[in-house]
Amino acid sequence: MLKLYNTLSRKKEVFRPKKGKKVNLFVCGITPYDFAHIGHARTYIVFDMIAKYLREKGFDVFYLQNITDIEDKIIQRAREKKITLKKLARQFEKEYLKDMKILKIDSITKYARATDYIKEIINQVKRLKAKGFAYKIRGGIYYDISKLKDYGKLSNRTVSQAEDAVSRIDESKEKKNKGDFCLWKLAPYQTYSGAGSKPAWPSPWGPGKPGWHIEDTAITEKHFGPQYDIHGGARDLMFPHHEAEIAQMEAISDKVPMVKYWLHAGFLIVKGRKMSKSLGNFITIQDFLKNSSPRILRFFILKSHYRSPINYTEKKVLQTKQQLERIDEFVGKIENFNLYKFPRSRKFEQPSNFKKLILATQKGFDMAMENDFNTPSALASVFHLISRGNFLLDKEKLTQLDAKNILKFLKKVDKIFNFIFWARPTKEKIPREILGLVIKRGKYRKQGNWKTADKIRRKVKKMGYLIEDVKKGQKIKRINQ
Repeated sequence: MLKLYNTLSRKKEVFRPKKGKKVNLFVCGITPYDFAHIGHARTYIVFDMIAKYLREKGFDVFYLQNITDIEDKIIQRAREKKITLKKLARQFEKEYLKDMKILKIDSITKYARATDYIKEIINQVKRLKAKGFAYKIRGGIYYDISKLKDYGKLSNRTVSQAEDAVSRIDESKEKKNKGDFCLWKLAPYQTYSGAGSKPAWPSPWGPGKPGWHIEDTAITEKHFGPQYDIHGGARDLMFPHHEAEIAQMEAISDKVPMVKYWLHAGFLIVKGRKMSKSLGNFITIQDFLKNSSPRILRFFILKSHYRSPINYTEKKVLQTKQQLERIDEFVGKIENFNLYKFPRSRKFEQPSNFKKLILATQKGFDMAMENDFNTPSALASVFHLISRGNFLLDKEKLTQLDAKNILKFLKKVDKIFNFIFWARPTKEKIPREILGLVIKRGKYRKQGNWKTADKIRRKVKKMGYLIEDVKKGQKIKRINQ
């Protein structure tokens, strides 16, 4: 039974979608004014995993993600580059989508640009104003937080705490309350003649652009209606962004809750501080991929629980790489299992207890994932299987059926995690004759017949392969490769 930690209730709850197996999932996307960094990747890898797990469990998931392609940062960057807003936004949107493709983040059903929903945004502002939740001042149309009795319930803030935080973002002195936020920002605002044909849109209150929060509720109402199943995003969006979304949609619809389950991913920490563009302590996804594979980034992220912070260090990335090499080595052995079974012996075909271990591993994996997507525990069960599998390989006690079941299980895991089989380095298959000699040499070494073992080693070397003695047995590699 799947349980999710709901930020709204601050407890784990059994997952029961509103409509049977149909799941509507919305995750806050990017503002395309610069390259995405690995802190962004952390959030999107997490929700890619969540969407894939839900689908693997038979849920029909519609995963919607917005793209905030009109915002003050885009206007400012377009001004600096002397290009149009649209050109800048599309340029970095393209880079973002390229990053997502490289990272195998391919579970999103639809990307929704804010500028494609101006009509819906204006309609929501109209309704909020008609119901008395919004008012007009010189700067724009603002939401009056005093009208919503439970404002602050998601972030667990008092009204005064909320007001202090929002007032630092928007210091307009005409607001009724310091915590009121903008729904529609009236022009003129920071722009310039080269901003493009639509730096502002017509509205009943004058030309302007959407506030930050209103685009998300306009997009989700269009596709999901006033209530839906899961809203996800990074932890720093909980306030004021997600709090404002609740205030907007619940005021418009009079339906509570707007979202049944709120899921928030933890921060990626660099030297004690959250990775962010504003602090300048970020590593872009593209810079990370210059030195490491996308598989390593996915594995690095999924090793930690999605709600926990991750301390990013080069040492931890290297450890992740080494762990991935261990997985690759084991998978390579299992895929080449028929070659390792030389010479053929009937004992290989006898039933083993390994099937019980695989079933126990599957159970452990499922229990971990159903406990609020506990990926560290799920991966621990996978590594236990690998450790036991390596032991039985060395003892020549695995059967052909065991190898088949291991691969089947790992492929099932990888449908969700997407770092085991995808883009795994290809390794040349060792000829059967060579493997047979290596296995014979191993037997002679166990018997203490070092002379014959060395003789076989020299013979194998003449055939172009080098045998290395390691802690857990022998490794084979082609010479000069």
